[in-house]
Amino acid sequence: MSSAFSFVWLASQSPRRRQLLDQIGARHELLLADAGEDAEALEAERAGELPAAYVQRVTRAKLDAARARHARRGLAAAPILCADTTVALGQRILGKPADAEQARAMLASLSGRTHRVLSAVALWTGTRRIEALNLSHVRFAALPAKVIDAYVASGEPFGKAGAYAIQSALAGWIERIDGSHSGIMGLPLAETAALLRRAGVAHHLSA
Repeated sequence: MSSAFSFVWLASQSPRRRQLLDQIGARHELLLADAGEDAEALEAERAGELPAAYVQRVTRAKLDAARARHARRGLAAAPILCADTTVALGQRILGKPADAEQARAMLASLSGRTHRVLSAVALWTGTRRIEALNLSHVRFAALPAKVIDAYVASGEPFGKAGAYAIQSALAGWIERIDGSHSGIMGLPLAETAALLRRAGVAHHLSA
């Protein structure tokens, strides 16, 4: 199948998502928020919202904002890609920690337990929204307090759902992963590549 588009607009500040798109050879251009946009407000939780519903709603809201941004700037026509990742312990959503104390509390709650990582992806093809949801499970070994303290002191937990990144030093304490490593990083590649194929975006092995 011939590709209709040579690149995709990526509406994300995450360097990890850029690296993952590079990994599958999907050319992308950044479509970042304007100075006046409150991108963080889109991630606000709603009372009683379950993790899957939350991450899908946030991803759709990001896509709506990106579409408006694209139109406002009069940019070249190409699909627009958005994603969001959250960590869940039972029905509790563990978002980005606000401070060191919250980061420590999140990591302590994950210690010695299995949690879920949910990554939603949404793509605007130019005529419709197509989307996917990836669910993975991650189990941490028991995390000593000194390990948690050192990790928080490194600054790595901030800006990360669940207060950790799987590609960081804390990976040495992960006992088991069931699911998508790229999804846990923030962009599930199997689902993303399938959406790109459906939208006609060129990437490695897209034929």
